[in-house]
Amino acid sequence: QVQLVESGGGLVQAGGSLRVSCAASGSIFSINVMGWYRQAPGKEREFVGNIRWSGGSTYYADSVKGRFTISRNNAKNTLYLEMRNLKAEDTAVYYCAASRRFGPTRPGDYDYWGQGTQVTVSS
Repeated sequence: QVQLVESGGGLVQAGGSLRVSCAASGSIFSINVMGWYRQAPGKEREFVGNIRWSGGSTYYADSVKGRFTISRNNAKNTLYLEMRNLKAEDTAVYYCAASRRFGPTRPGDYDYWGQGTQVTVSS
C-alpha cells in the first residue's frame, strides 16, 4: 500500500507561480514512476507530467512544457510540481499518482492516487 497526500494548492494571480507537493508513505520501494494529473470541472482528467523515481528523467504534456517543472526528493519521499507563468486554463484539481510500471502512458497504469489539491488562477 502507498499513500499520497497533496498540499500547497490555493489561489494565485495569472502570471504568478505556485508549488504543490505530494508526500508519499507506505511501500514506496515498489514505485518506479510518479506523476501529476489535473481535472477541471466538467472535463476529463488530463496528464500533466511524470518523473522516474530513480534517475529523475521527466516527461511533460505540451500544454505545460516550459512552464511546469517536476522534481522529487527521494530522502523525503516527496514529489513536487513547480508551476510558473500560470494561466486561467491551469485552474483545476491537481492529483499526484504513483505507478509500479517503468513507462506508464495512461491513468490506468498508475496504481495509487492522492485526494487532490485545488489550484485556482485568477485573471
